[in-house]
Amino acid sequence: MPATPSQQGVDDVSERTQENRSEGQSPATKAGRRLAAQLAAQKAAEAKRRRQAWAGGLAGVAVMALLIGGFVWIDSNRDDKPSNASGANPSASAPADAPAQDAPTAPPAPQLPEGADPALGSKPTVKAGTGELKKLTVTPMIKGTGPAVKKGQNITTNYVGVFYKDGKEFDSSWNAGQPATFPIGVGQVIPGWDQGLIGVTVGSRVQLDIPGELAYGNDEAKAGGRPTGPLRFVVDVLAAQ
Repeated sequence: MPATPSQQGVDDVSERTQENRSEGQSPATKAGRRLAAQLAAQKAAEAKRRRQAWAGGLAGVAVMALLIGGFVWIDSNRDDKPSNASGANPSASAPADAPAQDAPTAPPAPQLPEGADPALGSKPTVKAGTGELKKLTVTPMIKGTGPAVKKGQNITTNYVGVFYKDGKEFDSSWNAGQPATFPIGVGQVIPGWDQGLIGVTVGSRVQLDIPGELAYGNDEAKAGGRPTGPLRFVVDVLAAQ
C-alpha cells in the first residue's frame, strides 16, 4: 500500500538527515584523517627501518667477534710452535748432540794412548786364516810405542774374534761400544791371550791365531755354547797398569 503524505514526509526528512551526516564532513576533517594515515605509515616504515638497522648491527658485531676470535686462535697456535728464525727444518735446528730418533748410534771412539796410530780408532776387518793352525801365532799389525805388557797387569783392549776357518765373527768389543779391561797372565782369559799378549807394547794392534786347545777347546759339548776350534783375534792394546 502506498505511504501516506505524512509518512512520506517523515521518510524524506530521514533520508536528508542521513545525507547531511555523510556529506556534512568538512574538507579539513578529511585532510586530517589522510594526514594521520600518512603519519602512521611513516612511523611504521621508520620502525621497520630501525628493526632492520638493529638486526644488521647485531650481525656485524657477530661477524667481527668471529674474525677477532679467529685471529686470536691463529696467534695462539703460532706462539705454541717453536721459533725457527733461521728457516731451517726441525731436524737441522735440533741440538748437534741429540741423536735422530730411531737411528742407530755408532759406538764412541775409544780413547787412544798418547802417540798411538789413529787406525786404532776404527774397527779392523778380520778375515779367515789359511791352512791348518797347529800353534799359537802372534802377528804384529801396528807397533805401539808404549811400555810392554807384563804378567799380572790389568790391560784395556779392543778386539774382534772370528772363526779361523771361515772368518765368521762371534765376538767384538766394538759392538759392545766400550773396550774390555781384565788381568793378563793369571788365568782370567783363555791361554792364547795370556801367552800371546805378554810383552806386547801399549798402542799395538796384534793378530792372535789360537788353536782350539789354547782357546775354548775343540769339543762343542764341553764348550758350553762358546766357540770351539781354532780362532783368530785382532787385539788393540790401549792401556796396561
